[in-house]
Amino acid sequence: MHSVIVHYQEIALKGRNRPWFIDRLASSLRDATADLDVTHVRPLMGRIEVGLGPAADWSAVRERLGRVFGVANFARSRSTGREVDEIAGAILRHLAEPDAVAAEGVTSFRVRATRADKTYPLTSPQIEREVGGRIKAARGWRVDLASPDLPITIEVLPDRVFYALGKEPGRGGLPTGTSGAVLCLLSGGIDSPVAAYRLMKRGCRVRFVHFHAYPILSRASLDKTQEIADLLTRHQLRSRLYSVRFGEIQQTIVLSAPPPLRVVLYRRMMMRIAERLAGVCGAKALVTGEAVGQVASQTIENLAVINDVVSLPVLRPLIGSDKEEITQEARRLGTYPISIIPDQDCCTLFVPRRPATRARPEDVKRAERNLPVAELVDRAVAGVERQDFLFPVPAADVGSTSGGGPDAAAAAAEPR
Repeated sequence: MHSVIVHYQEIALKGRNRPWFIDRLASSLRDATADLDVTHVRPLMGRIEVGLGPAADWSAVRERLGRVFGVANFARSRSTGREVDEIAGAILRHLAEPDAVAAEGVTSFRVRATRADKTYPLTSPQIEREVGGRIKAARGWRVDLASPDLPITIEVLPDRVFYALGKEPGRGGLPTGTSGAVLCLLSGGIDSPVAAYRLMKRGCRVRFVHFHAYPILSRASLDKTQEIADLLTRHQLRSRLYSVRFGEIQQTIVLSAPPPLRVVLYRRMMMRIAERLAGVCGAKALVTGEAVGQVASQTIENLAVINDVVSLPVLRPLIGSDKEEITQEARRLGTYPISIIPDQDCCTLFVPRRPATRARPEDVKRAERNLPVAELVDRAVAGVERQDFLFPVPAADVGSTSGGGPDAAAAAAEPR
């Protein structure tokens, strides 16, 4: 029977709650491969076995497992008997199969053995020498312990032995949902998708909120954000996007506040609205893609004034990164081509020529006295639209979109 043996790393360092983390990882693996021919997913003494049915497409399975957070590495494996002769024989027969190794050939190899069953009569180095010696004699390859062309792994369990030719890297991090839920302010630009991804990797279930100026501006930023949310859902498997009409709020601020303070006032309003939505969907922190000094609103002084209106923690995973670092990560993630599509983002609407870079709290609060802050927040939350994203997409289910209001908000919390 063919299987994939999945290894985790950071989870292994957990204490008495380790079984809970392993269960969440196994659940993520099941969900990620739900539409593939996977027969079972079950924990096995420090690893997880993913059983492959006859119709399983290895390239598709490999791609899916490679995106699951919590996976350190994985390998397509086969099981065999526990005797050394059985192990070596099974590996040599496998190596003789067409396409068992790379088309350009192999000149070096390494055997690495681990024993989950410590009662096995041979130690790990003895298994490596016995099996490796037979492979070297049969194939003529040299042993390279540092960087072999073909790494071969052997894992001894109490009832059977798994072996694998090669190994695939995983995403690392923690399984989705193990660190709770957060709400990310998703702009459609380069930075915020990277910030969301970093929190996903730390086990957070990330919901999204996007502030737009449609119909004052075009739908371009909305369409981009939906596409980014859909792409990021391939990593956490289910997402929710809240879309907030923000153009009218900006118009109100323009008519009532000094031009240099507009950007800070916009951000404070966004944070108030985001905190309200976080309370609805169970998020315990807000996330932004801000980095110190990148734009006028992201000076230390302005960030402090913006934070002042919310009580939830505000996580800024990119705070010390420069633009080139963020851009390179966006390219690797695949969001960059979407983010650079031209659009009319609400952040560029009614922006003053010389925004304040060191806004004083007393000046900002004085300007807000002329604004119906509570009314604007209530109106924005009441008009929110939400869209759910799933991956893999179930048959006849391409997500749902709904309007806002109290009834919609009360039903906004998503399972798991």
